[in-house]
Amino acid sequence: MKILIFPVFSARLTGDHVVKNIRGKKDMGFGDLKAKAGQQALNAYLADKSYIEGYQASQADAVVFAGLTGAPSKDLVNALRWYNQINSYNNQERTSFPGTKKDINSYGSAAPAASNGDADEDDFDLFGSDDEEEVEKEKQKRLQQYAEKKAKKPALIAKSSIVLDVKPWDDETDMVAMEKLVRTVETDGLLWGKGKLVPVGYGIKKLQIGCVVEDDKVGTDFLEEAITAFEDYVQSVDIAAFNKI
Repeated sequence: MKILIFPVFSARLTGDHVVKNIRGKKDMGFGDLKAKAGQQALNAYLADKSYIEGYQASQADAVVFAGLTGAPSKDLVNALRWYNQINSYNNQERTSFPGTKKDINSYGSAAPAASNGDADEDDFDLFGSDDEEEVEKEKQKRLQQYAEKKAKKPALIAKSSIVLDVKPWDDETDMVAMEKLVRTVETDGLLWGKGKLVPVGYGIKKLQIGCVVEDDKVGTDFLEEAITAFEDYVQSVDIAAFNKI
């Protein structure tokens, strides 16, 4: 007697459509970042993020950056903004980013779910039941749950990524002390990032420091006024880069 074995398919309800896939198989990461599709996935992922993980540059950014062969096209504004930010660091600085390197496929919105339990909860085997009415009820239930979760999602907060050039009076200015003073500027909606010293000329270096601000709470005028108040150290403050997140 011959026994025929058929693969078991599952359907996952995602909003307005049903995506069929073989049970257990998942897409990972951004895909091929050398291809347009991979860069488009990266661009969509960065639509509400400054960095791949967290609120400062990390090894996650270094790994994904290394997966690109060059700058994304101008139409991929989010990916290009992120690329320019990471590209402003040299190789040695990117190597010193905090965090632990992981496989590039572990980053991105399409990365595997953190818990098998969550995946099991979302899977529903449409071919495991002969009752089409029951299947349709389950489908409508999942669609309703999806709509409720989407409705509860908090409103997107407008943020900007800013890079400031803080210039001292002369080459005798204590730049370490100056950076510490700059970081004492604290307010709701302001998060300081990484700082570095950049040569200007004649032995003088400027402090280049990044930050992320909530647009409704913190403006560039506030930052300039607060930093130039350290007049014993700071000669001027310029906006080196400003990007909407």
